[in-house]
Amino acid sequence: MADRVTVIGWDGSPLTAAARSALGAATLVAGAAHHLTLTAVPPTAERIRLGSVSLAARRIAAHRGTAVVLADGDPGFFGVVRTLRAPEFGLEVEVVPAVSSVAQAFARAGMPWDDAQVVVAHPRTLRRAVNVCRAHTKVAVLTSPGAGPAELGLLLQGVHRTFVICEELGTEREQVTVLTSDKAADHTWRDPNVVIVIGGPAAASDAGWIAGRDPGTPRGWALPAPAYGGDAQLGEGESDRLRAAQLARIGPRVGDLVWDIGCGSGAFSVEAARFGAAVIAVDADPDACARTTAVARHFGVQPQILHGTAPHILEDLPEPDVVRIGGGGAEVVSAVADRRPARIVTHASTRDAAELIGRGLTEHGYAVECALLQSVELDTRAWTERERTVVFLLSGQLPDRAP
Repeated sequence: MADRVTVIGWDGSPLTAAARSALGAATLVAGAAHHLTLTAVPPTAERIRLGSVSLAARRIAAHRGTAVVLADGDPGFFGVVRTLRAPEFGLEVEVVPAVSSVAQAFARAGMPWDDAQVVVAHPRTLRRAVNVCRAHTKVAVLTSPGAGPAELGLLLQGVHRTFVICEELGTEREQVTVLTSDKAADHTWRDPNVVIVIGGPAAASDAGWIAGRDPGTPRGWALPAPAYGGDAQLGEGESDRLRAAQLARIGPRVGDLVWDIGCGSGAFSVEAARFGAAVIAVDADPDACARTTAVARHFGVQPQILHGTAPHILEDLPEPDVVRIGGGGAEVVSAVADRRPARIVTHASTRDAAELIGRGLTEHGYAVECALLQSVELDTRAWTERERTVVFLLSGQLPDRAP
């Protein structure tokens, strides 16, 4: 095992005395091509060009001598330190940090970033990174080859965002470009780069006590009817009790894309978005779309709201993770199941309709649950029944999809 492993962050500024001392004593240096050309790298040291950090870690673990790993920005922030410290390599590391590339990008843009989401986009995580950009007003994306500004722009089709693209930060070739997301695919971008994605209403200027997404107000979820304009605005499938059960079944989370088909008043769309998920809300009624727009603006979330009839409008939508179906019956349920979301929830007002939907989900390979939900609202001043509702809640889960 290497006698000593030092990880040095590099942000383009002159190396610190501690970094120069560690490099001067190194018998092995690992880094990207532009790191290995630094004059401070000893000419006699073994050099490893970083591709797979895991492979480099194995080489370092087997090395007899002093190793240095060079990395852009802060190596402890979405960097190589996590991999090097993995138990299988047994490496103890010292870290000489630098300014993170995210901090540099926001500094170049002249923007605060304590209210930003930060995500890493690899080809395998690109879709989830895009969903965060759909759902949040300020996101920094650490890109990679095959998951860069062009790919982000293409997958954000139909959602307007502003991109601040920072290429090769800290080098002589550093460049900052501001353009709309639909134009990003028209250019070739140099690696490494960071993309700041801006869209939607600005965060409150006094929200400065927690980094990232503020939990926000109001407290709680499955809010009662008055929060959405009263009982007259809510449809049969939008009661707070049913909504609570639906949210519990699908568990929307950051990085998910939720379809809300038959969004009605927008109550479910808003609640799913408040969990941090990206939401596409669909309804055939233009008034329902208008109500959803209004409540989304009121609660400070930004679902994408589409006027159209399911199942036809679903054909061109990006792939969902979970889906709530507020109307349309077995035909819409079947069309959704063809797209293979991990979880589907819907409801039926009769047992015959519930059996038909449940059979369709089962035929598509979903494990199906059905519960008869009865809720009785009481007037607590007289303890008398005010309203009773009965509905069948159906949920389907794909066994072969991650929970």
